[in-house]
Amino acid sequence: MAAMMQQPQIILLKEGTDTSQGKAQLVSNISACTTVADVVRTTLGPRGMDKLIHDDKGNVTISNDGATIMKLLDIVHPAAKILVDIAKSQDSEVGDGTTTVVLLAGEFLREAKPFIEDGVHPQNLIRSYRTASYLAIEKTKELAVSIEGKSLEEKKSLLAKCAATTLSSKLIGGEKEFFAQMVVDSVIAIGDEDRLNMIGIKKVPGGTMRDSFFVNGVAFKKTFSYAGFEQQPKKFVNPKILLLNIELELKSEKENAEIRLSDPSQYQSIVDAEWNIIYDKLDKCAQSGAKVVLSRLAIGDLATQYFADRDIFCAGRVAEEDLQRVSAATGGTVQTSVNNVIDEVLGTCELFEERQVGNERFNIFSGCPSARTATIVLRGGADQFIEEAERSLHDAIMIVRRALKNSTVVAGGGAIDMEISRYLRQHARTIAGKSQLFINSYAKALEVIPRQLCDNAGFDATDVLNKLRQKHALPSGEGAPYGVDINTGGIADSFANFVWEPSVVKINAINAATEAACLILSVDETVKNPKSESAQGEAAASAMGGRGRGGAAFRGRGRGMRRR
Repeated sequence: MAAMMQQPQIILLKEGTDTSQGKAQLVSNISACTTVADVVRTTLGPRGMDKLIHDDKGNVTISNDGATIMKLLDIVHPAAKILVDIAKSQDSEVGDGTTTVVLLAGEFLREAKPFIEDGVHPQNLIRSYRTASYLAIEKTKELAVSIEGKSLEEKKSLLAKCAATTLSSKLIGGEKEFFAQMVVDSVIAIGDEDRLNMIGIKKVPGGTMRDSFFVNGVAFKKTFSYAGFEQQPKKFVNPKILLLNIELELKSEKENAEIRLSDPSQYQSIVDAEWNIIYDKLDKCAQSGAKVVLSRLAIGDLATQYFADRDIFCAGRVAEEDLQRVSAATGGTVQTSVNNVIDEVLGTCELFEERQVGNERFNIFSGCPSARTATIVLRGGADQFIEEAERSLHDAIMIVRRALKNSTVVAGGGAIDMEISRYLRQHARTIAGKSQLFINSYAKALEVIPRQLCDNAGFDATDVLNKLRQKHALPSGEGAPYGVDINTGGIADSFANFVWEPSVVKINAINAATEAACLILSVDETVKNPKSESAQGEAAASAMGGRGRGGAAFRGRGRGMRRR
């Protein structure tokens, strides 16, 4: 009888904890990931559509950059978040191919789903996918063409082709040649410099895209200026440039200072001392021989007029980033004191001018001697449009940098994907056992890129894919560089049409997508703590409530005038 009695239920987890496991859990994770992939699916390629994302703060973003869309979607599903992470990593590592990586991961999982439902163990799938990914990457390296050993002019035109391929899928694709040249110039200008912020992108609404221009040096918006600014010269040839990190204005005391005077005439001597200090600073700036004085802190009205009288241009409150770029370009060093300013710390450039761009004024330093910096000034009709143009240029800049460093390219337009797919199908036939099926499904998943390119351009994908398969299956191997021709809806030699992309983009995308797919396939149970949602809410509420504010004490103060 005792044996017949029921076992007591063992309570292991806190009440309300949601656990789901087994095959159903895995299938639900796969479905979530394929849904995310479907969101960015339509943004792939030169005929890709854009997404308009409206966030809770009322900001509107129009973009077709995979990483930007994934970031803004605010995905909460734990498995689908992995796709957001791989898009971000592809963006920071290579700069482009973010939509590709999400699509491939989604497609690998979609192909794995029927096998999982039929009871195949996920580890078998993972093993085959890893093998396939290794073979695909080796094949990509084998097909890559090096651009090393070419002259600078040849290299420039090759890199411009890579930039144009990236830009063709963006909003500014209509002007891709114009911008591609600009991107290549800016990347070559910064040379081996790794810091991307050495390429400044300044946005000025108004005008057309064609009004955008490239400055081989530094350009920044005219800073806030005081009276007397208009009398300053606005153009210098070969000026010396002094960079400061000090305030050139009369300062009110920071602390409550108290001075006891027995004689009113002593007050005047204190005022005089204050004026003498600032005049001493200004004299030293003028004596240094600098014709352009820039400071990160304020340059007051007195200093502005003083410099104007001596034909010196000054600008205060220059942004830290811009000052660093001017320093890098002109060879000047930022000074924290005006004492002992020697020639070595002054920068120089061929031409300094202030130019009107739209309704903004820009200070432009061009022809810099140690120009390890460049600036692109973007124009356009709407703010959202310029924002998207900036994101597109960022992708193109990253791609050109990668192509310069890794200097091998592969054919774009779905050509490399079809060739790897053919190679894997061929390889699968040599394998006995279930693994053959799994590698075949991996090969089929790679075809999603050319298929999606056709769908987005409104062509018959089945027809184009059949043509591509037939071309790639030619025994001579001459069909390897053939991809989708977006303009005619047929197929064309992508390599001959200069549709290129750095091989590192493809290798990274295949690697990241396979890793993500394997990671999701290896999860068989999700445990959700009921506290986690409420805890987040409470933490946010307490953070908001804890910010007390002290009252600010204001005091007025007068200022004496200097005795002449």
